[in-house]
Amino acid sequence: MELLSTPPVRRIAVPEAVAQTRPHALALERMRVEDVSIAYGDKVAVSDVSLPIRQGEVLALIGPSGCGKTTLLRSLNRLTELTRNTWFKGRITLDGEDTALMEPTALRRRVTMVFQQPNPFPMSVFDNVAFVLREQGAKRPGRKAVEADVLDALERAGLLDEVREDLDHPALRLSGGQQQRLCIARALAARPEVLLLDEPCSALDPKSTQVIEDLIVRLRDEVAIVIVTHNLQQARRVADRVGFMYLGELVEYGAATTIFDSPSEERTKDYVAGAFG
Repeated sequence: MELLSTPPVRRIAVPEAVAQTRPHALALERMRVEDVSIAYGDKVAVSDVSLPIRQGEVLALIGPSGCGKTTLLRSLNRLTELTRNTWFKGRITLDGEDTALMEPTALRRRVTMVFQQPNPFPMSVFDNVAFVLREQGAKRPGRKAVEADVLDALERAGLLDEVREDLDHPALRLSGGQQQRLCIARALAARPEVLLLDEPCSALDPKSTQVIEDLIVRLRDEVAIVIVTHNLQQARRVADRVGFMYLGELVEYGAATTIFDSPSEERTKDYVAGAFG
């Protein structure tokens, strides 16, 4: 589908291979965004963006409100197409396969998303995580059949020790931070290649935020992570790579230390210095 005509934008070069910010992480490309533009009707939200997404790294998308970072994030598992009058141009691949050719539900199991507000289902802690596993097969497996995978997902999300004694506890009675980690566990239960996080800490207290930030850094070696955040200090703490977006354009992409300490673009310098946002 062709995008409505838009003014030309300056392209930035994104290298095929870049040095690791954290040397111990072995980066493996899982997704690639190629010349992607997205519009809602005649309103362009993303303009000609290209970048890689790698397992072993956390990629943070930063920029002021309305700059297109959440639209770009949602395009990675085709959630943007659920909005009426959406135009898309370009190509997004997952392990080399064009996501436009994939069945959407299957794609969203492989590229899962955790949203800004925790959204646990009105059921037990156990059943929240088991729901994903049960929906994957033609037959709904019983508790014993999924128990090991549920416990594993809770462990990977850093929540198991807090809920182990009462897995039948109503999920909606957990604290906000625990609910968000439960949502991460639910996303991880599908064994995705990519985990998308849309402002996952914006509704949480500082202690819960620190727990989830530590979790994000731990998870990056087993799943590619893309996080959208308005919190520049959070991006500095958790990100290996950063993409700065402004008015739909990817202004600058690179190692987090470079973007925050010595960016090459004047708009990036002004944004990370707090001149606007």
